[in-house]
Amino acid sequence: MLEKNQNIEHEKTVLVGVINQQQNEKKVQEYLDELEFLTYTAGGSVEKRFIQKVDTPNPKTYIGSGKIKEVEAFVSENDIGSVIFDDELSAVQQRNIEKILRCKILDRTGLILDIFAQRAQTSYARTQVELAQYEYLLPRLTGLWTHLERQRGGIGMRGPGETEIETDRRIVRDRISLLKKKLTKIDRQMGTQRGNRGALVRVALVGYTNVGKSTLMNVISKSDVFAENKLFATLDTTVRKVVLGNLPFLLSDTVGFIRKLPTQLVESFKSTLDEVREADLLLHVVDISHPNFEDHIDSVNSILSDIGVSEKETLIIFNKIDQYQVETIDEDDLMTERTSKHYSIDEWKHTWMQKMGKNAIFISALNKENLDEFRRLVYDAVRNIHVSRFPYNNFLYPENLDEY
Repeated sequence: MLEKNQNIEHEKTVLVGVINQQQNEKKVQEYLDELEFLTYTAGGSVEKRFIQKVDTPNPKTYIGSGKIKEVEAFVSENDIGSVIFDDELSAVQQRNIEKILRCKILDRTGLILDIFAQRAQTSYARTQVELAQYEYLLPRLTGLWTHLERQRGGIGMRGPGETEIETDRRIVRDRISLLKKKLTKIDRQMGTQRGNRGALVRVALVGYTNVGKSTLMNVISKSDVFAENKLFATLDTTVRKVVLGNLPFLLSDTVGFIRKLPTQLVESFKSTLDEVREADLLLHVVDISHPNFEDHIDSVNSILSDIGVSEKETLIIFNKIDQYQVETIDEDDLMTERTSKHYSIDEWKHTWMQKMGKNAIFISALNKENLDEFRRLVYDAVRNIHVSRFPYNNFLYPENLDEY
């Protein structure tokens, strides 16, 4: 059973990334920045990063023999607890690297699964995460348990590994089958709950992890959903009834997305994502203060496309304008090329964002900036959906929220 560790001592870790044809050095550094935030969220501190340029990953150790010796020397000299790779390792690669480095080896998928194990609060979320963990562990069982016997928990160890060292493939497969049956039963129950919500318009908050969806949920619904400046603070879908003027609708806060989201989690959180599939309107929240927010938008759109909702009506909510910082260029600097990182908010509005017209808005949920305009935007969108569904209710809701 999954354990919920409230106080975790910071575990020393190192990160490993590779430069290849798909990702240059700048992109690798961006990925490792995110991986470091994931590591911090899981309870680790990053002591060093290792980057190697490889056209083709080594089938045995992912990185080259010289680089892995360099990592081994640093691990042994600095009492490192875990080495975390930014890309998914095969079972063979993970076992070989463990034999050489003699410490815990995690890849990005394993790290995200560990964070989900910490964050799961309800029985449903814990079941979803446990299923994803077992499916991830199944091909990695051979030779796994011997090294777990001398581990003392920490990052990557919150899950079935600690309490079921004797687990073999048959037992794991039986457990996976049992969990799937349990989730199927819960999915039916949740489907019934969604069906019992009547004809209210459904609005879902979607977006990259840690963009402020839960904070926005709290502000607009006057509720108290858990929000924290860490990745994946929200795992369980929260649904609240919201009334703007006298127009009611249902607002759901869903799990945040991330680049390279493990396929096991996408499958396990199917019912959670059903809230997005069945929504009438999506509010795509974007952290505009993040230097890579355009990549985040692409990642979220890719996942929305994967689950078949890319054509759904969507409003783009650019959040955290209070934290947005512009890089400036000195007047006498004739060498620095002006790029998008030098754009002000107003300049951004006149880029590709201009094509969105009234479907985009810039706010600060934390400081409550532009929230009246945000409410009017959501009201208009929800009203249009409601009136198209129930034309005879047109007179109940004024065309302008300000008329109240």
